[in-house]
Amino acid sequence: MPGTTDADHAEATRLVLGELPDLPHVPELPGRGVTAAMTGRGLAIVSGLGADLQPAGWRLTDASGVDHRRARSLLAQDLDTVEELAQDYQGAFKTQVAGPWTLAATVEKPRGDKVLADHGARRELAQALAEGVRTHLADLRRRLHGVDRWIVQVDEPVLAAVVAGQVPTASGFGRHRRVDLPEASAHLEWVVAAIVDAGGEAWVHSCAPKTPWSLVAGTGVHGLSADLDMLGPADLDTFAEVLESGRTTALGVVPSTAPATEVSEARTTERVQRWLDMLGLDPDGVGEHLVVTPTCGLAGASAEWAGRAVRLSATVARNL
Repeated sequence: MPGTTDADHAEATRLVLGELPDLPHVPELPGRGVTAAMTGRGLAIVSGLGADLQPAGWRLTDASGVDHRRARSLLAQDLDTVEELAQDYQGAFKTQVAGPWTLAATVEKPRGDKVLADHGARRELAQALAEGVRTHLADLRRRLHGVDRWIVQVDEPVLAAVVAGQVPTASGFGRHRRVDLPEASAHLEWVVAAIVDAGGEAWVHSCAPKTPWSLVAGTGVHGLSADLDMLGPADLDTFAEVLESGRTTALGVVPSTAPATEVSEARTTERVQRWLDMLGLDPDGVGEHLVVTPTCGLAGASAEWAGRAVRLSATVARNL
């Protein structure tokens, strides 16, 4: 969500609780700085590893530096806000965390270069993330007693680049070697299994093109979350199988930033219906497993459009 202050976070929490009564989420406001952005928040959840902020970005260290401690403190502060405002909430609730491959591609090893460059380091980071997610879910359960279904969205915007060998090296002149698909799947499986073991439901989200959705669907996830515009013909069977098997598809159809022309709820609804028709699926048959979302995060939107996008997503879902 957009915003640069703690007050903005509280307002974002009120918005999602008020406008998304069936599936609110823990808001993230990366506009408050690197300790609140995706990688910083992911490292705040990781268990047993220290990190610090260097000029080139986040780096693993022997002990947590001041910025890592700030990231953890800010996460706890945000959860305090959610706990206060959602105390009486009952139902499903969603939280998010950066996935193991996105972290491996954005965090450096202690001596430089990305964790992605080292087989052992990326394995250790993925396992530390899995353990941290267990602790994070346990913390959320203690705070919100009325939630009967916890969903953890694993954000993997860099997964497509990782498996295609397109992640730049530290120098910027080369690319890291592509990660073999079995290893890419295994690291995701560790995190998904940790979520399930902790009593949660795992979804994987990416709004990047050429995300290997068939690989993701095979990791045991319950939900896939994608920008409809980024799905290719080869992805259709995967998403159809997910819906037909009773799992969830979160379909990004509402623009993440204000478009040049007005977005019609009727046309957006019809677009989803046409997509379901193309898959040979009946909205009445998959309605409980279909979620309508913005195409990607709303952090780059104005506060006005973020509110409009949230309300429009909910309206389209009700129409369907």
